Amino acid sequence: MKNLITLTCLTALTLSACTPYSEVGMARLSETPVVSGGSYTSGGGLTVAADLREYEGMTMACGVWAQSRRQSVLTKHVESKVLSSGAIYLGGERVVQGFTFMKEVEPTGKYGGLEAPCVKTERPWQAGDERKTVNIRIPRQVVVQEVDGDIDGGGGFIVYFKQTGPGAEKDGFSLSGYINDKISN
Repeated sequence: MKNLITLTCLTALTLSACTPYSEVGMARLSETPVVSGGSYTSGGGLTVAADLREYEGMTMACGVWAQSRRQSVLTKHVESKVLSSGAIYLGGERVVQGFTFMKEVEPTGKYGGLEAPCVKTERPWQAGDERKTVNIRIPRQVVVQEVDGDIDGGGGFIVYFKQTGPGAEKDGFSLSGYINDKISN
């Protein structure tokens, strides 16, 4: 038991030392943050809004995320997996991996001006960065897989997350991800 605790502590210490970001507090998002996200094939989805800017000579990322208020029970509590897989790119260069530093906000039509947590990256801010394109990328992924019986002949279902643009619905339950998936398959 003592060895397990020691190993767990060493692993946590090693992982925290590898984090290339340092939290620097809160800042307001610009009036036009980059906004993206996606939908679950079972309905509902996520939206991420982020800004990149210069801070103490380094690249700083600030952001928030929202999820649909009404969505399938199947996708409750899968957001951390989806958010940790996302990345922010500046001019084709990945500068942030994972959105777990971001705070959750209510879905809205306008994310500009919201108070957002920020992290300072190890990437120096360079002349011309303010003119480069900023992209949010979240890979398509299986978020729920339930199989009844054997894999070949049994029933079951799979729920995917697909990047489709802002996916958090404020008032309603969106089946757009489900419908788009059925059309494309």
